[in-house]
Amino acid sequence: MNDLLKPAVEKLQKKYKAQVNEFKDEVTVFIPAEKNTEAATLLRDEFSFDMLPVVTAVDYCPQSPRFHMVYIFYSTKDKVYLTMRASLDGDTPSIKTMEGVYPSANWREREVWDLFGITFEGHSDPRRLLMPPNWQGHPLRKDYPLGYEEVQYSFNFDEIDLRKPKGER
Repeated sequence: MNDLLKPAVEKLQKKYKAQVNEFKDEVTVFIPAEKNTEAATLLRDEFSFDMLPVVTAVDYCPQSPRFHMVYIFYSTKDKVYLTMRASLDGDTPSIKTMEGVYPSANWREREVWDLFGITFEGHSDPRRLLMPPNWQGHPLRKDYPLGYEEVQYSFNFDEIDLRKPKGER
């Protein structure tokens, strides 16, 4: 582990009973979901992680816990990244917003809500960002229906052409 990350990781482990995973010099800290803003504030104020360039999620359906919120912090002072994850379960997951700690989280959280359906408690503007306002569902969930049209190639042209709806002239 990078010597610059060690104090921050140890503090998170001690204070929040965080689990740590290290793979190829990338450190991921797993914290309880209800402590996400506290841990982010600690990283910002005590360890100079002054940027939150990434807020995203992962859907592990049908496993439990189903979702992981993923936050990647960056320290411009030390030039190091630290990944923090929080597990969320259920079909209507929610977690506290990071807006109060990192204002840049606003649009990124809107994107996560729009595509994964994870609600951010206390978010100032929880509108859709990428999908139309009347869109039903969240397209990056693993259980979202695909509803696509099969691609037509030369080997299956006739078979697909028979199934296509034809308009009247």
